[in-house]
Amino acid sequence: MEFECQRGTKSGLKDCSRDCVDYPSRGKVDPSFIKPLKNPKSFTFDEKRKSLSRLDGKVGSLNSKCEDSLAVNEVLLECRSITDLPPALISEILNCLEPKDLGVVSCVNMLLYRLASDHHVWKEFYCERWGHPILLAPPFGAEENSWKELFVEREFRSKTFMGRYSIDTLYGHSEAVRTISVLSSKKLVFTSGYDQIVRMWDMEEGLSIASSRPLGCTIRAVAADSRLLIAGGTDGFIHGWRAEDGNPHHFDLRSPQNQNTEFKVWEHEGPITCLALDLNKMYSGSWDMSVRVWDRSSLECLKVLMHNDWVWSLAPHDTTVASAAGSVLYVWDTNIGSKLAIVTNVHAGNAFSLARSHTGKLLFTGGEDGAIHMFEIVRNVKLHVRHVVTWIPHSGAVYSLAFEFPWLISASSDGKISLIDVRKLLRTNRSYVVENKNKNKNKNIEPPQRMLHGFGSNLFAVDVGLDRIVCAGEEGVVRIWNFSEALEIEQRVRALRGFRLENRMRRRKLQSEMTGKGSRADPCSVAAKKNQMNGDRNTWRNKRRVTGKLKA
Repeated sequence: MEFECQRGTKSGLKDCSRDCVDYPSRGKVDPSFIKPLKNPKSFTFDEKRKSLSRLDGKVGSLNSKCEDSLAVNEVLLECRSITDLPPALISEILNCLEPKDLGVVSCVNMLLYRLASDHHVWKEFYCERWGHPILLAPPFGAEENSWKELFVEREFRSKTFMGRYSIDTLYGHSEAVRTISVLSSKKLVFTSGYDQIVRMWDMEEGLSIASSRPLGCTIRAVAADSRLLIAGGTDGFIHGWRAEDGNPHHFDLRSPQNQNTEFKVWEHEGPITCLALDLNKMYSGSWDMSVRVWDRSSLECLKVLMHNDWVWSLAPHDTTVASAAGSVLYVWDTNIGSKLAIVTNVHAGNAFSLARSHTGKLLFTGGEDGAIHMFEIVRNVKLHVRHVVTWIPHSGAVYSLAFEFPWLISASSDGKISLIDVRKLLRTNRSYVVENKNKNKNKNIEPPQRMLHGFGSNLFAVDVGLDRIVCAGEEGVVRIWNFSEALEIEQRVRALRGFRLENRMRRRKLQSEMTGKGSRADPCSVAAKKNQMNGDRNTWRNKRRVTGKLKA
């Protein structure tokens, strides 16, 4: 894999002299500058600099841009392949590649394998897709596994949603379930609904761990992370539980109200419909047409973002939060409380659900019309929200969305779950740069890669974590679609493929060794074997002739 550089310097010198030499008045060129070279290959960087300095020597000067260009050209002329470049320059080249291309480059030789495997860009690849690997100990598993290994393993896991699955059915709620939150780092699932009770489940075992006392109202929203669990209902209160050190289940839902671990805040004047958490803030949306931003430590309301309709869903990222109120999509700056962008008439009816990528650049909406829209958030001088594509996988309203790269998962009132792979809509896998599908509006968009059936009507909530999809609805039953069996099958297939590849390489090595030994063999012995084979053939023919004569 070599990259040949041009040996001639004529064209490069011409462009450099035009772009890099500063001369306010164009005078006559020194004749000594234009002279034939006996050996063009020996035209070194110092000679180029002297020649350019003689150009209009009174007012001309060689600037730093020209010196840098000539220095780079000098380095490239001395390199006949990419491995001859300095390691720092190779690292910058690898920084521009995609994961697949980077893997291909690492197979060229040991130097590129070492540089490509240990490159810092693998951390960027991982974090922009799935965030930090929360299941591993600090510093994010770097001591045990490299970032490349973490990326390859997570990318491998993302393919299991197209494989086999089993369904775990969880019973415990007496009425419809309105909300689900999956805490992947602790392998926990939180659910609640019309029975006014928040329940905590073990995601792997499918068992009920704990349940809260009745909270006095329908719970329409639940959000959790490793430090905090919050629930909001129709009474406008936010009920919260802080994680306890030493508690194997992290949250104590059974005990009576404890001021140290449990709290309750109220400022909304209507039912709370959506909740979200980040590192320092809480977000709540309500039918009082407002989104409130809270400080997690002091529980004080920092900002109130007023809308023109009921707020159905929200999705925060960094210093912005996206919200859906009625059929309008908003993007807010949470620091100053101002609107950054507004998209009207997103759906024919209410926009019930929102989901957002880890980078915050991709935004998905699901609505009453059964459609799912994908938007790209672009930041130039101002923030713009650009519509990318629309799917209509459902015949009923889309009540809930969940996104974990590359899968967008939706739950609908038609009792179906759709799985959509968004990678084909991205121009590059590394950065979320979306292809412009608006150039051809009549172009058919590929349907969802998979539809999961087997429910009754009205699926109200769905969430995803690791290799599981959790959903619930009007039946009051929580179902966990477990794709770990597909993961195990794929792991066995991958191990078998590696074993076969190793055997194939071993056979090729032995064959090459045997071929090498055969080529060094004594030519007399080879001729003797050849004559012996010819003799056998002649003997067979002679016998046949004798047999023919006897019959005659």
